[in-house]
Amino acid sequence: MSEPAAALSVGQPRPAALLVLSDGSVFEGEALAALVAPDPVVATGEIVFNTCLSGYQEVLTDPSYAGQVIAFTYPHIGSYGVSPEDEQAGRPFCRGVVVRDLVERPSNWRSAETLEGYLVRHGIGGITGVDTRRLTRHIREKGAMGAAIGTAGEAELLAAARCEPGTDGVDLVAEVTTKEPYAIAPSSPSGLFVVAYDFGIKTTILHSLAQIASVEVVPATTPGREVLERRPDGIFLSNGPGDPSALGHLATELLSIIGEVPVFGICLGHQLLARALGARTYKLRFGHHGGNHPVKRLRSGTVEITSQNHGYAVAEGTVEAARLTHVNLNDGVVEGLSWGALRAFSVQYHPEAGPGPHDARYLFEEFRALMEAGR
Repeated sequence: MSEPAAALSVGQPRPAALLVLSDGSVFEGEALAALVAPDPVVATGEIVFNTCLSGYQEVLTDPSYAGQVIAFTYPHIGSYGVSPEDEQAGRPFCRGVVVRDLVERPSNWRSAETLEGYLVRHGIGGITGVDTRRLTRHIREKGAMGAAIGTAGEAELLAAARCEPGTDGVDLVAEVTTKEPYAIAPSSPSGLFVVAYDFGIKTTILHSLAQIASVEVVPATTPGREVLERRPDGIFLSNGPGDPSALGHLATELLSIIGEVPVFGICLGHQLLARALGARTYKLRFGHHGGNHPVKRLRSGTVEITSQNHGYAVAEGTVEAARLTHVNLNDGVVEGLSWGALRAFSVQYHPEAGPGPHDARYLFEEFRALMEAGR
């Protein structure tokens, strides 16, 4: 059995490592964090890339990355260490990390530990020294696919990458959702009460909701009737990982709450709301992962720069009676829907950001106004 991994001392030589993709592509680098061990170890997952220039800790702790290996396009990762205040969940749910250059000496007054020390503590492995520009171009051309990282041989890593099932048809929400309900106190008294379904909810979303209401977070499988028995002013459907088509049991349950009180969905919550109302979803070639996606708000014609993290999308025109509210200007993907008569709306992107721009935070105020109008 391997000895526990440990963060290497600054300047200490790193073991050679490989990143091997399921199509046979090989990228050389050096092991970091949990992959630094006396015996060969392997980390596998679906490889995706993220384009954020900062906020790597928020990215790593976003539960929507469950089942995936994250490649950062920004070359220097770890420069300001990590801080407990920046976590989006209690631990990272990603499978591995790929970087061009791991910064071993962080410089920031908020830093509590190095990025590598943090990854070691949570058992997450990775690889540094990779040509991430080449890797990103390859993923854009070939699409997201299985990947394996480790200090083992190329043949073993290729076999592991080809055995990686990816996210298609997998219920990853069960891995990240809370086991028990819990409450979040409001930042200021409003008299409003929101029940939030946790499909993989981020801390920054909870902070944003707490600015408009008191919040109770419930497990993803909570029956709709139990949620309505709490007499909420509104129901929130959170972000989360994976394939919405694998979550028919969750979408079906939403039918019992839609139309009863205002509903606001983000990311996976947007997809599940749409599927509950008859929409079709599909997998994007390489997904949207980053903090710089332009989205057009159709009502006003304004363009918002948005934070996004999803590999699936709602097929346009497959939801009857839905009004298209937002569109991605890069590829035309549906980014927002509204059902006026049902008092429900949703967006594919992340208005709370964390990390990312704050152009779309007005959506939480729209949710507040919808709830107040229904009291």
